[in-house]
Amino acid sequence: MSNPINLLLLLLAPALMCTIVNSLQLEMKSGHPKCISEDIKSNVITVGKYHVVNPNPGYPISDSHTVTVRVRSPYGNGHHYADKVHSGDFAFTAAEAGDYTACFSVPPDLDPGVTVTIDFVWRSGIAAREWSGVAKRSKIEVMELELKKLYDTVSSIHDEMFYLREREVEMQDLNDETNAKMFTFSFLSILVCLSVAGLQLWHLKSFFEKKKLL
Repeated sequence: MSNPINLLLLLLAPALMCTIVNSLQLEMKSGHPKCISEDIKSNVITVGKYHVVNPNPGYPISDSHTVTVRVRSPYGNGHHYADKVHSGDFAFTAAEAGDYTACFSVPPDLDPGVTVTIDFVWRSGIAAREWSGVAKRSKIEVMELELKKLYDTVSSIHDEMFYLREREVEMQDLNDETNAKMFTFSFLSILVCLSVAGLQLWHLKSFFEKKKLL
C-alpha cells in the first residue's frame, strides 16, 4: 500500500512550481552589466547567494575578479549592495509586490578581454527555507517534517491564488478603462469626420452657387 505522504507529494508536485528558484551562471565583461528580475508578491521571503568562479582552481582568485551587486524593489528601494566582492548573499521579506531586480557589474578597469563568471542562486517562497536546518534543530520525525512542508506549500498556493485574483482584477479594471477610452476616441473621430464632410459639402455648395451652377 502506498505511503499517504508520497501520494500527497505526488498530487501537490505541480504546485511546487509556484515557488521561484533561479540558479544560473553569468558571464560578464567590463562595461556590460547584467540584471535579473523576478516577480515576487508581498510578504514572501527571498534569499540569494552569489560568488565569482575562480578561473584557476587551486590558486587564489585574482583581486580583479570581483563583482558589484545591487538588489532593488519595484519602487527602487535598495535591499542589498556589495561593492567589488568575491561572494555574498542577501535575504529579505518582500514588502512590495512586483519585479525585484538584481544587477551585477564587474570593475570598469578590468581588461575588456577578460570574462568574469558568476554563479547566482535566487530562491523565493517555500524554496527559500532551509528545511534540513529545521529538522536538525527541532529533531522532528520525517513524517512531521513532510506534513509541515505540505502545509506551507498549501498556504503558499492559497496566497498565490489570492495574488493572482488581485492581479486579474487589476487587469480587468485596466481593460475596462482602455475600452472606455477607445470608445470615446472612436466617437470623437467619427464626429470630426462628419464635421469635416459637412464643411466640405457646404464649401462645394457655396462654390457652385457663386458660379451659378446650382
